[in-house]
Amino acid sequence: MRTRIKICGFTQVDAALQAAQAGADAIGLVFYAPSPRNVEMVRAREIVEALPAFVSSVALFVDAEADRVQAVIEQVRPSLLQFHGDESPAYCRQFRLPYIKAVRVRPSLDLVQYATRFHDAQGILLDAFVPGEAGGTGHSFDWRLIPAELPLPLILSGGLDVKNIAAAIHQTHPWAVDVSSGVEVSKGIKDAMKVAQFIEEVSNAYR
Repeated sequence: MRTRIKICGFTQVDAALQAAQAGADAIGLVFYAPSPRNVEMVRAREIVEALPAFVSSVALFVDAEADRVQAVIEQVRPSLLQFHGDESPAYCRQFRLPYIKAVRVRPSLDLVQYATRFHDAQGILLDAFVPGEAGGTGHSFDWRLIPAELPLPLILSGGLDVKNIAAAIHQTHPWAVDVSSGVEVSKGIKDAMKVAQFIEEVSNAYR
């Protein structure tokens, strides 16, 4: 099995290209104004246009107005969408693009039931719950809360870095992993060496 890798929160073209060249499967772009990783539309389009073949671009939103999402689709042309807020299944489906649904994990939340509601999503992204934060916090969650059988491909996120990624993969067997703060020098600024080391650790996890 090969675990896919998404590096999220790019704001620079060169950094996104370096990540792709190091082996990232997907590049995440944040369209959420309160986030320090928020990227302007023009820069996002430059990043997407610079990516080589077979590297996906993912546009991330948090409870955005539908018009805003549509504008990004038309101007940036991402490969797929990621919804990281309280969006409903009907909201996510209206754009007629592949999407993944993120959820912040809490002990009281039935993840199987939640994933079933978004049955047509390309995957379910599990992140840490931090009050008042939509994601990218650098915090992990208790991986034991992940059900053995989820009805969607699992994308593991939340506090991942080069030190814990192998253990995370061995314990949860995700389809993909998603990292942002764990490969940064500061919020929104990626460290090329950390990115390369993270990708290498993922690649070596099953060897």
